[in-house]
Amino acid sequence: MPQATATLTAPDRSTPPAPASATASRGAGSEFAPLLRTIKEQGLLERRVGWYARGMAVNLLGLGAVVAGLVLLGPSWWALLLAVPFALLSARVAFVGHDAGHAQITADRRLGRILQLVHADLLLGMSREWWNDKHNRHHANPNHLDKDPDVAADVLVFAPHQAEGRTGLRGWLTRHQAWLFFPLTTLEGIALKVYGFQALLSTEGPFKTRRERLLEGALLLAHVAGYAALLLSTLTVGQALLFALIHQMLLGLHLGLAFAPNHKGMETPDTHPDGDNWGHLRRQVLTSRNIRGGALTDWFLGGLNYQIEHHLFPSMPRPHLRLAQPAVRAHCRTLGIPYTETGFVESYRQALGHLHEVGEPLRTTA
Repeated sequence: MPQATATLTAPDRSTPPAPASATASRGAGSEFAPLLRTIKEQGLLERRVGWYARGMAVNLLGLGAVVAGLVLLGPSWWALLLAVPFALLSARVAFVGHDAGHAQITADRRLGRILQLVHADLLLGMSREWWNDKHNRHHANPNHLDKDPDVAADVLVFAPHQAEGRTGLRGWLTRHQAWLFFPLTTLEGIALKVYGFQALLSTEGPFKTRRERLLEGALLLAHVAGYAALLLSTLTVGQALLFALIHQMLLGLHLGLAFAPNHKGMETPDTHPDGDNWGHLRRQVLTSRNIRGGALTDWFLGGLNYQIEHHLFPSMPRPHLRLAQPAVRAHCRTLGIPYTETGFVESYRQALGHLHEVGEPLRTTA
């Protein structure tokens, strides 16, 4: 698959490979250090507490406006239109929870934990501990088929060997997974809640103490109770169920649009001949894809369109990612490391093209 990926992404790489002599004497351990110094000198790792505070305040006001709209409209079918802004605002909640988990918002670990508990567990209904455990393993080994939980074989598969032997429903899903990807992401909002409760009930979950388990359990139950109370007190039962379905499906689709193009179809270290020798720089850059765009793209994708910079510097505040991009791109050019960046639509074409290619063997034998 790495060879196929190179063919797909080469036209969109804004940084051409340097001559072989430029990388002949490279040392994996030293490649990242000069870039880190540059980023620190530019002050791009410093927190932006005020920026995040304003963003969270605006988002909470928006959520409050949706709640007020539901109360004022009452049991009206027009109220279902509010599910659209509710989904957009819920995605913003998810992005804040993500950033808090990476300590992007504040260096105060206690405050960061509180912010994440409020946004992930209480407002979104997603377990903080479950998500942190899964996401940290992803960041440590992105796109590693044996170590990254985001590319583990499940409903979708991401490499030919994962598709081998699939029959029945799973085989059908794999054969058509490129076409089914976005419809399946509409279930992501609900799945995040289910995974959180499963982790709570599991004896092998990520919770380190009973207190953590009880706290998150209480917050997750409070989310479900509050969500149900809001909808059932303002809408009829049928309207409430339809509103929840629209809201959760749009939320899942939005989150899917944000994470789909980040790594799919990029290099997989465990199948690359030199993957075991990659240092931090290559491991993060070669497995990630950026999306070009302006302020609207940054807002809609929550900064995850700067996936390379985010993976290199997970604690970097979101507004600094675009500022770090020129230095990262230039450093990659100097080392001859491909820096993959593409347009919004093209990023999905490449990601879905990879999923389609993985399912090809099953289609030919069906």
